[in-house]
Amino acid sequence: MKLLITGASGLLGISLALEALRAHEVICLDRGKLKSAPFQVIKADLLRRNAIDSIFSQVHPDWLINCAALANLETCEEYPDHARILNAEIPGELAQACAKRGVRFAHISTDAVFDGEKTDPYTEEDQPNPLGVYAQTKLAGEGAVQEADAKAIVARVNFYGWSLSGKRSLGEFFVSSLSAGKYVNGFTDVVFCPTFVNHTARALLAMLEKDLSGLYHVLGGQAMSKYQFGVEIARRFGLRESLISPKSVLSSSLTARRSHNLWLSAHKLSTDLGHAIPEFSTGLDEFYTQYQQGYPQKIRGYQQA
Repeated sequence: MKLLITGASGLLGISLALEALRAHEVICLDRGKLKSAPFQVIKADLLRRNAIDSIFSQVHPDWLINCAALANLETCEEYPDHARILNAEIPGELAQACAKRGVRFAHISTDAVFDGEKTDPYTEEDQPNPLGVYAQTKLAGEGAVQEADAKAIVARVNFYGWSLSGKRSLGEFFVSSLSAGKYVNGFTDVVFCPTFVNHTARALLAMLEKDLSGLYHVLGGQAMSKYQFGVEIARRFGLRESLISPKSVLSSSLTARRSHNLWLSAHKLSTDLGHAIPEFSTGLDEFYTQYQQGYPQKIRGYQQA
């Protein structure tokens, strides 16, 4: 299949492109950050007028996975109009273009659409209640996609892995900080289901291959605090877990509101894919193996100076 990926220079975008290359023709949209990548890159800006029609006329994809977003929570609070365009309006336009042309579409959303007040795992049937601008605009994007394309996949995710900049995931933060001997905070009152990004990418491709549609939680099966996540990283990499201080997110300088409990069930996904979600330890092992094999340095070579 010919797969078109938007947001290709992001953490998920680059990982997805490299995973998909094993079995598919991959074409990525980028605003100029990528160079010398092992897949075709088209320089394009989705914010430009008629950009979407022009891209489809040029590429003619079978599948499209939209990884483009404004994902920094603090930036979204500062620039809500920009967040609304990137996170809500453009996904709807992409979905409409896909529905018109018979292209299978998968859109990346976030676990943060929930307020975190529930004590049991959230399912796809639970009513979202986003707290901040990022989550609010991502939820609006879900609605725009579902309204425009009933066959689209909407995937709520939370992942970690190696990025072009080396600064895009919580996993990278703990590895780089602890390796440098820096003291860091780990939030004990923020619970999530961290997923190794390559597992996220493989799940998305499998969902398209099985012709799934609708809303899915594409996350890990193990919920943990961000403090516990940091400790697990430290132990796997042989770093000093004593450098991680258990703290409350309420004591931080972060301004955007964050949900305290983002424990989401992936039962629907595992059922429809026909296999269990990979264990957290499996993903952490692969994250560590990539580090040993120089993968972070390799992908940074794809970045424009």
